[in-house]
This record gives sequence, structure tokens and C-alpha cells, in this order.
Amino acid sequence: MVRAHLGLGGNLGDPGATMAAALRAIDARDDCAVVAVSRLFRTPPWGNTDQPDFINACAALDTTLSPRRLLDLALATERDFNRVRAERWGPRTLDIDVLDYAGETWNDADLTLPHPRIGERAFVLVPLADIAPGLVVGGARVADLAGAVDAGGIVAVTASGDWWRG
Repeated sequence: MVRAHLGLGGNLGDPGATMAAALRAIDARDDCAVVAVSRLFRTPPWGNTDQPDFINACAALDTTLSPRRLLDLALATERDFNRVRAERWGPRTLDIDVLDYAGETWNDADLTLPHPRIGERAFVLVPLADIAPGLVVGGARVADLAGAVDAGGIVAVTASGDWWRG
């Protein structure tokens, strides 16, 4: 098993319930075990700002899946929860990004690890720092990266990371 980190978000329907169900489905697999989940955070939209606020979280999991197979699982899970890719940075029921995979680097047409835009996205860094502040991404600790970005408008909406357990 290796440790991987996922970023989750959504702003259509009930994103918290959707992310909780997605995490439970991933955790129920024999090849994945969710070991930590951040609090839920309400975050302003990024990219296309003319849409509702997002709910974001991060999760750490232990997995035997390869990075590519983990991405396949993330995409299949999005589809299972009615994700439609109609607009880049647009509204969505569920978004799951593979952020880090055991500190490995990976670069192909479909997957770049660590996720190439972690360092500029407070909506990823704040929840990731909630569960993995010492994780090193691109040569810097997540806590340091989170402290260096503008986190204005990001608000925790749960007191703990237990929200997903149902």
C-alpha cells in the first residue's frame, strides 16, 4: 500500500453528501482505505467565478492501485455521481483530483503528479493542510504553501473530518 492524497469538491446539488458517498464507495474497495479526511470547507469559485460557492475537502488513502488506476477510479467515481464535463472550471456535482501519490512524479497525457496547480489553489491547500501539513509537494511543505496563498473567503463548515462516515 502507498499513501495518496485526493482533492474533492462540488457545487451542485448537495456536494457534502455527494463527496461523503464517493469516499464511502472508495473506502469500501479492497484496494483502497481512506485513512484521513479534512473538514469540509466552503470556498469561492475559482476560474469561472460566476457560479455558486464550492464545498471542498481532501482525503488521504492507502492504496495498491497505480497512479493511473487511481485516476481511473477518480474519474469513474465522478461519473457515478453524475459529473458532466461541459465547461472547464464550471459547476459540477463532484470533482476528484489525484493530488499526490507517495511523493512520486508522474507525467503523461492524462495525469501529472504532483498535481501541477496545487501551489496556487487555496481551495486545495487549506483542506490538504488540515490532514497533511507536513506533506512535501514540489519541494515545499503543504502548511507553508497554504500559508502563502490568499485563503480569503474559505470557511470551515464542519468541525472535524468525520462528516463523510454517514
